[in-house]
Amino acid sequence: MRQFDYARAATVEQAIALHARGADTVFLAGGTTLLDLMKLDVMRPARLVDIHKLGLDKVEPLDDGKVRIGAMVSNTDLARHDHIRRHYPVLAESILSGASTQLRNKATTAGNIMQRVRCGYFRDGVSPCNKRTPGSGCAAIEGLNRNVHAVLGGSPQCIAAHPSDMCVAMVAIGATIHVQGPKGQREIPFADFHLLPGETPWQEHALEADEMITHVTLDAPMAGSKSSYLKLRDRTSYQFALASSAVIVALDGATVRDIRIALGGVSTKPWRATHAEAVLHGKPASEALIREAAVAALSGAQSYGQNGYKIPLGQQAVIRNLSRLVA
Repeated sequence: MRQFDYARAATVEQAIALHARGADTVFLAGGTTLLDLMKLDVMRPARLVDIHKLGLDKVEPLDDGKVRIGAMVSNTDLARHDHIRRHYPVLAESILSGASTQLRNKATTAGNIMQRVRCGYFRDGVSPCNKRTPGSGCAAIEGLNRNVHAVLGGSPQCIAAHPSDMCVAMVAIGATIHVQGPKGQREIPFADFHLLPGETPWQEHALEADEMITHVTLDAPMAGSKSSYLKLRDRTSYQFALASSAVIVALDGATVRDIRIALGGVSTKPWRATHAEAVLHGKPASEALIREAAVAALSGAQSYGQNGYKIPLGQQAVIRNLSRLVA
């Protein structure tokens, strides 16, 4: 590991000021991704700014029905919070399906949102990878791409899948990310925060280099809804999704009054399947229509060889999850 400076901030303003002192400075939250990548020599920060003491560790229901989640709320505390379990079960389920107990105890809400991809070519430090070394190429497109590579949202520059389970649930629920920097505070819709790789895969999110996430606000729960998170993977413990779905549905009898569908494991960012939602909205949730919606959810998907099975698997993640909710 390379040498680096360390500073602990006492306030958000101090954290931002410390970060502004050098271009190679990063915020240290739970460290479950950052420290791994530093040991692998993939990330080489000159300074870490520790933000543990900023008081951003509360889950607060708001008067308008929304919920404010501090950037430093641990994944364990968020998933186990009574309000989240009652009103956002899809979020609790998604978090508890990820990583291990030890990692969830350390990982934070903002850190989960900001985590880097798990592509082996990105992490090995030597293979061509446009995320790590812009312009070097993408070894995954012609290489080993079965597990953690996307069939939705990719480009000739990058096909690494976004690794988060929590973010799939949040993009289905609807949320706003609140950030702060030297120029003040601003809000970013959750669906717009993560960027498609396009021609610039090294630009992974809409956060400016001198900004930090302070909290996330979840939209109010959909009235009369049921929700579920389904994760399909090679094994049921400590494994990233091959395909996953977060589904929130409200029914009037057998008719779908409102619905949200999001996908994980198959896409380069948390993927809101609006085409699938449109198929079902305002119609009876028949078996045939559910299958039609599942096909629409993967419309535009592209196989890169080994990961082609993710297209039917992603469809099954939608069919199984939605069928269980409307049964």
